[in-house]
Amino acid sequence: MKSIVECVPNFSEGRDRSTIDAIAESIRAVPGAKLLSVEPDKDYHRCVVTFVGEPAAVKEAAFQAMKRATALIDMTAHKGEHPRLGATDVVPFIPVSGVTMADCVRLAEEFGRRAASELKVPIYLYEEAARTPERRNLSAIRKGEYEGLAEKLKDPAWAPDFGAATFNPKSGATVT
Repeated sequence: MKSIVECVPNFSEGRDRSTIDAIAESIRAVPGAKLLSVEPDKDYHRCVVTFVGEPAAVKEAAFQAMKRATALIDMTAHKGEHPRLGATDVVPFIPVSGVTMADCVRLAEEFGRRAASELKVPIYLYEEAARTPERRNLSAIRKGEYEGLAEKLKDPAWAPDFGAATFNPKSGATVT
């Protein structure tokens, strides 16, 4: 049986088609990742993308998409209806076939460690990957949203799981 993971990241861009297309193309460019859908929402000003593949390919595609979003989306100018912490708001890894939730937790941890290190974006773990009960729920992590993130990062209880507790005004933070 083939190992298949699904990833459904949310990006804080729902209006600029060139940015949305660039993020989608960064996923298509990763061998072994199959882009299934790109769903922009102008009112929410976000785009939900769905892709699948072998675990390593999905993890790489998620990183490349976040890298592109980090380069192209400026949160200091973002206004929209969806609750969000950053340019790449949330990156869930979902087991589909031949993988377990524990495998997906490891993917989230590896992705988070790399994204924090290379992209300088604070990373929070949630749901099954959460290291504390207070971080299991996505809405609890998003509380205060991007606009309250600088203050949240000053609170030692909200130090990110990966990366420095330093506010990145352009990119915000990401949850995985």
